[in-house]
Amino acid sequence: MSDAYRQAWTDSITDRDAFWGAAARAIDWVTPPQRIHDADAGWFAGGTLNTAANCLDRHVAAGRGDAPALVYDSPVTGQVRRFTYAQLLKESGRVAAMLKRLGVGKGDRVVIYMPMIPETVFAMLACARIGAIHSVVFGGFAALELAKRIDDAAPRLILTASCGIEGGRLIAYKPMVDEALALASHRVEHVVLVQRDALAADLQPPRDIDWMTLRSECAGDPIPEPAVMAANDPLYILYTSGTTGTPKGVVREHGGHAVALAWSMANIYGIGAGDCFWAASDVGWVVGHSYIVYAPLLVGATTILFEGKPVGTPDPGTFWRTIVRHGVKTFFTAPTAIRAIRKEDPDAGFLADIGTGDLEAVFLAGERADPDTIAWLEEKTGLPVIDHWWQTELGWPAIASCFALGDLRRKRGSAGFPVPGYEFVVLGEDGQPVPDGQSGSITIKAPLAPGAFRTLWNNPAGFARNFESFPGYYETGDAGHFDADGFLHIMGRTDDIINVAGHRLSTGQMEQIVAQQDGIAECAVIGADDPIKGMIPVAFVVPRAGAADPDTLVRTVIAAVRAELGAVAALKTAYVVPQLPKTRSGKILRNLLRSIVNGQHVECPPTIEDPGVPTIIRAAVAARSAL
Repeated sequence: MSDAYRQAWTDSITDRDAFWGAAARAIDWVTPPQRIHDADAGWFAGGTLNTAANCLDRHVAAGRGDAPALVYDSPVTGQVRRFTYAQLLKESGRVAAMLKRLGVGKGDRVVIYMPMIPETVFAMLACARIGAIHSVVFGGFAALELAKRIDDAAPRLILTASCGIEGGRLIAYKPMVDEALALASHRVEHVVLVQRDALAADLQPPRDIDWMTLRSECAGDPIPEPAVMAANDPLYILYTSGTTGTPKGVVREHGGHAVALAWSMANIYGIGAGDCFWAASDVGWVVGHSYIVYAPLLVGATTILFEGKPVGTPDPGTFWRTIVRHGVKTFFTAPTAIRAIRKEDPDAGFLADIGTGDLEAVFLAGERADPDTIAWLEEKTGLPVIDHWWQTELGWPAIASCFALGDLRRKRGSAGFPVPGYEFVVLGEDGQPVPDGQSGSITIKAPLAPGAFRTLWNNPAGFARNFESFPGYYETGDAGHFDADGFLHIMGRTDDIINVAGHRLSTGQMEQIVAQQDGIAECAVIGADDPIKGMIPVAFVVPRAGAADPDTLVRTVIAAVRAELGAVAALKTAYVVPQLPKTRSGKILRNLLRSIVNGQHVECPPTIEDPGVPTIIRAAVAARSAL
């Protein structure tokens, strides 16, 4: 443990106001905060600021207008476009003027349903500039899911594009917008659409407006001055990706968000003015919000907006090519992306040919990173690979190795240590802390750090439920344990702790064992219903090219789990499948796997990336069950 990390974490817990008061000085305030934390008003009460001005205007005013701010790199279109801070200020300012022309003002909601193109970033920053609350919905979400978000957020406008491009697929957005608006009870005033070269969309005037036409009409309008926002005013609403019911609208506030993200860039990722940072995510998810758009710009860095996939656009070398081309210093992606690259290029031939350029570290998040994937990436890159953990609700990392504070401790299978500002406690069912090594519910002692949610949009009762099971603690919904060295291990969702004949077992722990076996590219372990034991673990494995035959692979994983965990683990069933069902953000749909194994009716969730995968899985389960 580095002295810098130890001191920072201790100060953040024992002298919260002094610690975050110092961190707040990294932000330009219109009115400095009167209080650092207030039980009712939240973080930085009395302070006023503008997030967009902190991202853009202040850097231009400081003489860094010509510094690179945003790089749009799209292997699916062959385009690379670069924007300086001055240019990004101008472009987002023009969109702000467009919104003003249409009557959008402070507190109004704007839904952004757009692909990974520069106009999406312009739109987010434009909303922040005028004080409108943006809600980015992942581009390509089905119409019903978009309708749910429209009804909950009640936006004045929808900003969209004619299409998105996912690998080799064109996804027409406008028909889904039209259908969503037909399904929604709320009526929007306008739909403003970017026409892309790959596919044109039909507009329905006067509701629908062409983006470029409106921009031309507003060319003479002044760029609006940054709205003065209270620290606890909402910046955006981001809906969690639920599969049923109304999704939760996580509200992010201006003040805590800006302070937390600026602190994280300097102290976790080691990024400052002039550095290049790349988060390979989508702005429809929290990683994209926090670390494609806001965090890099807050500290004056260059950020990469990547429209492509880790493989297939055009090959498994596209990540390394992008890193070298733009001089990326710190790279952030999901374990799924690395596993996909490894599956296509197991010997890392592309990496060897291209290299890693100026890259100093790789961070992984979004799902549990299996030790085998981390080991492969560290071996092939020769760089530290740092797993870390957080949630949409938190907005920024809560568990990590604070690389920039000199804390290089890593343990494969663990997400690291509590980040300054977060006090984690692992609690048993009785609400008492459990000993190191024993699994329980992972909670965070209130109050949550700056940048974390303080409410849900239109749903304060839903927010309060996060603190009901363990009063005074936020229940993350994840299960895990601290080990003797202080590493925190996230082993899966709380409902992934299965009770097998009275024994509480972690499917995450079993996954870790299975993933380490030769020939396994990916795996998932779920709890299936059993008439005798209540639940039993079941494994799904995706083989690597050249792996042993399926029967041998099944025997191998079953034996490995039994050897490490003993007979109590009771893993006796494994299915070899060509791929796992995943959301578009790369998360494995374990509930879907559970339903298939239990013989239940399965409806494809709107978040699924490939709707054909459940049919393949069902056939594999049926075939093996017939043996």
